[in-house]
Amino acid sequence: MTSRGTAAAGRTTKRGQSTGRLAGIDAARGLALLGMMATHLLPTFERTAALTPTWVGLTFSGRAAALFAVLAGIGLALSTGKERPLARDQLWAARRGVALRALVIAVVGLFLGGLDVNVAVILVHYALLFLCVLPFLGMSVKRLCITAGTWILVSPLVAFMLRPWLLSASPPLKLGHNPKWEDLGTPAQLLGDLLFTGYYPVFQWLSYLLVGLVIGRLALTKAAVPVLLLAVGTGVAVVAKWFGVVMMNDWGGKDALQALIGDPSYPLDSVLQVNLSGVQQTGSWWWLASSAPHSGTTLDLIHTSAVAAAVVGACLLLGRLGEWLALDLLLPLRGAGAMTLTLYTAHVWVVAAMYRQPLPQGWTEDGMYFAHAATAVLVGTLFAILKWRGPLEWVAHAANQVGRYQPAQVR
Repeated sequence: MTSRGTAAAGRTTKRGQSTGRLAGIDAARGLALLGMMATHLLPTFERTAALTPTWVGLTFSGRAAALFAVLAGIGLALSTGKERPLARDQLWAARRGVALRALVIAVVGLFLGGLDVNVAVILVHYALLFLCVLPFLGMSVKRLCITAGTWILVSPLVAFMLRPWLLSASPPLKLGHNPKWEDLGTPAQLLGDLLFTGYYPVFQWLSYLLVGLVIGRLALTKAAVPVLLLAVGTGVAVVAKWFGVVMMNDWGGKDALQALIGDPSYPLDSVLQVNLSGVQQTGSWWWLASSAPHSGTTLDLIHTSAVAAAVVGACLLLGRLGEWLALDLLLPLRGAGAMTLTLYTAHVWVVAAMYRQPLPQGWTEDGMYFAHAATAVLVGTLFAILKWRGPLEWVAHAANQVGRYQPAQVR
């Protein structure tokens, strides 16, 4: 959910150079927005006793939000030097700008947290991720790769060991609701939830921003890089998911966890396919062997990061194809992707207004999703054609510019 100004940091103007990279990044962000809307408005499980996963749950759960986070890292890389990270005074100025932009996002998220809505609002977690990634903005690609790989391997283990202690505190360091202004009065509980026990555990999710920084530091204007992202991302995603399924189904992981839960009728198989966030992953090391969406395990982080890389690669390639055909193939998606903070906020407000209310006569869940998605695409397209920033993007960009301001030095 970065501003159009972030994308503009890497735009090229010389004849023959590619600008599809920027369109591709915004388009991927738009796709992530539509995916998150789908998980908010459409059922992820069939309404039956068997709790059968729907195509929405199997396709978007865990992946759309992870794509958002990876794209945040890419945007930060593009705005802090692209292939050559900023250093010294420029780097510190960029960090101040990112911190103030994170503050804007957090304020919006805290307001949304006060709404009565059945949506796990990501904005406060997203803002904290921006702050946590600040020390890594000056790293080279090599150091980022090592750091990201280490974080993906180690953070789930650390979180697994800390989670029982956090949940056994009195009261447990878990909110059970979206972060809101009142939670600032209980900072330990708020931070425990944001970092470890909440829906988007920042401690593990920092992996996504680190992966995004790695991707953003690559030479994305070169034709081979999007192909590499698509091919390697697809391969790694398939292998990670396959390995998780093998450990659960063939090596006894699922049977061990089913016995731990103690309820033979509990639909563990369905939950492992769609969403593990509501399950207390304590009491067995087998939880770490899962690749389930929202499990925060190493395999989950690898799979969803790889899917995000593949989606980014595909969008970049479509941007290049559009340039070759002299057609803006990505306009509907990139328009929405350039103002996701505004569109996401409006989407959550509308969902909250209709929460616990019957659907309007003649409307279906599919129709409601189409209305939200179509509105996002149409509004985004209009703003893109007019070259306008979204309202909240304008505020976030202004905060970023204030943070980056460096007074001229007197010689």
